[in-house]
Amino acid sequence: MNSIKRYLQFVFPYKWKILLTIVIGIVKFGIPLIMPLIVKYVIDDIIGAEDLTSSEKLTELYWLMGISGLLFIVLRPPIEYYRQYLAQWTGNKILYDIREQLFDHIQKLSLQFYSRTKTGEIISRVVHDVEQTKNFVMTGLMNIWLDMVTILIAIVIMLYMDVWLTIVAVSLFPLYGISVKIFYGKLRSLTRNRSQALAQVQGHLHERVQGIPVTRSFALEDYEEKQFDKQNKNFLERAIEHTSWNAKTFAVMNTITDLAPLLVIGFAGYFAITTDLTVGTIAAFVGYMDRVYSPLRRLISSSTVLVQSIASMDRVFDFMDEDYDIKDKKNAKKLDQVDGTVDFEHVTFRYEEEEEKVLKDINLHVNHGETIALVGMSGGGKSTIISLIPRFYDVTSGRILVDGNDIRDVEARSLRDKIGMVLQDNILFSESIEMNIRMGNPDATDEEVVAAAKAANAHRFIMELSNGYDTLVGERGVKLSGGQKQRIAIARVFLKNPPLLILDEATSALDLESESLIQDALEKLASDRTTFIVAHRLSTITHADRIVLIENGEVVEEGTHQELMRQKGHYYNLYQVQELDQE
Repeated sequence: MNSIKRYLQFVFPYKWKILLTIVIGIVKFGIPLIMPLIVKYVIDDIIGAEDLTSSEKLTELYWLMGISGLLFIVLRPPIEYYRQYLAQWTGNKILYDIREQLFDHIQKLSLQFYSRTKTGEIISRVVHDVEQTKNFVMTGLMNIWLDMVTILIAIVIMLYMDVWLTIVAVSLFPLYGISVKIFYGKLRSLTRNRSQALAQVQGHLHERVQGIPVTRSFALEDYEEKQFDKQNKNFLERAIEHTSWNAKTFAVMNTITDLAPLLVIGFAGYFAITTDLTVGTIAAFVGYMDRVYSPLRRLISSSTVLVQSIASMDRVFDFMDEDYDIKDKKNAKKLDQVDGTVDFEHVTFRYEEEEEKVLKDINLHVNHGETIALVGMSGGGKSTIISLIPRFYDVTSGRILVDGNDIRDVEARSLRDKIGMVLQDNILFSESIEMNIRMGNPDATDEEVVAAAKAANAHRFIMELSNGYDTLVGERGVKLSGGQKQRIAIARVFLKNPPLLILDEATSALDLESESLIQDALEKLASDRTTFIVAHRLSTITHADRIVLIENGEVVEEGTHQELMRQKGHYYNLYQVQELDQE
C-alpha cells in the first residue's frame, strides 16, 4: 500500500486530466446503454403498435435508425478517441516524470553503490519496471484468445437460430478486417518506433551509468540531465504519436462494432414486419451480438497485471530509496577559486565497516603546482587516495583539505568542477569526438575545442578521420585506438582547465609512439597545476617533484627520484627490478 501511495504522488499533478478522462469514459460507456432502450422501443412502440400501418411503422423505424446512427457515428468516435488519448497521454507523462526523478537519483548515488550493483539491474528498474507500473493507471491487456473463442461460439449459435440474420450480423467483418489492415499496419510501425525510442533511452542510460565517474569528475550533472532529457522527450513524442494513432484505431474499430448490432436491430425489425421473425429471436440476437463484438473492444484489467504492476512499483521505490553515501552538509559552501594546495591529515579509510583499513594514517602536504607521483605495488592504496580527493568516497577518519578547506564542508560538485582526471580506461560516449571533448566545458566554442585537441596532440589524427570532429566514436570509444581515446580524454581536461589534476595510469598499455605523444600532452597539461600521478612504470614519473611510495595503505618513502635512489630502499629496489625487466 505504501508503494501505491507514493505512486499516487506522481499521479496527483495530472488529477484533472484523469478526472476528465473518467468523465469522458462515463459518457463513452453510457452511450451503449441506450441500446436496450432502442430494442424496447422497436418491440413495443413500433412492432407492437397496432394503430400504425406497416408503412408508418417502417417510416418510424427509419427515423429511429437515422437518429441512432448519428449518435453512434458522430458523437461516439470523438468521445472514444479522447478517452483513449487522454488515458495514454497521462500514463506516459507519469512515466516520464518518474524516469526524470530516477535519473537525477542515479547521478547522486555513490561509486560504492555502482561497484556492487549490476548496470542491467539499474536499467531494468528505470525502463522495464517503470513501464510496467503504467498498468496501474491504464486498464490492462486484452485476453485475445478467450475473446476469439467467445466470438466463434456466439456465431455458431447465431447460425443455428437464423442464417440470414447472422449474415447481417457478420456483414461488417470484412470492413473490420480492412480497418485492421489499414490501422494496425501503421500501428505496428509506430509501435516499432516507440520501442526503438525506448531502446535508445535504455542504451543512453546504460552508457551514462557506466560513465558516472566522468560525469562526477567534470561536475556535469546538469549537462547530462539535459542530454538525457533529449532522449526521454524523443521517447515521449514517439509514445504520444503511437497513442494518437492507437486512439484513432479504437475510435474506428468501436464505431464498426457499434454499427453491427444497430444494423441487426434494423434488419431484424424489418424481417419481423415483413416476415415471420419472432420477437424472441430479435432479443436473443441482440444479446449474442453483444457477445460477438464486445470482446473486440473489451479490455481486461486482470488481477495478475495489477499484481505485476504493484511489484514493479515496489522495485522502483526500493531503488529510489537507495541512500546517498556522499552528501553535502546543509551549510556547505561553494568552492569558487582553488589555488591548488592539498593536505592529507591523518587520513584513514575503509570501504566497508567490517573490512580492513585500505589507508592508514596518511599525512601528505602538496603545494600549488607541485607534481606528486604515487607509486607502489598493486592494491597498496594509490587509487584509493586519488578517489578521496574528488569525494568519490569520504574518509573514515582524518581529513583532506583543499586550500585549507575540509572537502566535506564544500559542495561536492563545486569541488569536482576544479579537478580534471585522466584515467587508464577513459570512458567515451558513442557520439561525436567534438561532443566527447566538449564534456570538459559544454559551453566552449568550436575554436576552444580545436585548441584543446591540438594541445592534447589529438587534432592531427582527428582531421584524418572520415568526418573529422563529427566522427562518431562508437560505444565506449570502440572505434578509436587506446592512444586516441587517451588524447581525447586529455583534450577535454585541457578544455576544462582545472587547477587540480589527477592522472591514474594514463600512459599504461600503450605503444611507444602513442605514449610519447600522450606523455608530451600530459606534461603540458600538468604545467602550473597541482598534479597527482599514479603509475606502475617508474620511468614515467622520474620528473615528478615528489614521489610517494605507498605500501599496505601507508606512506613508506617520500622524496625526489634522486633522493629515493640514493636511499636504496623500497623505491630503489622496485626501480631496479623494473629496469631489469625492461632490459
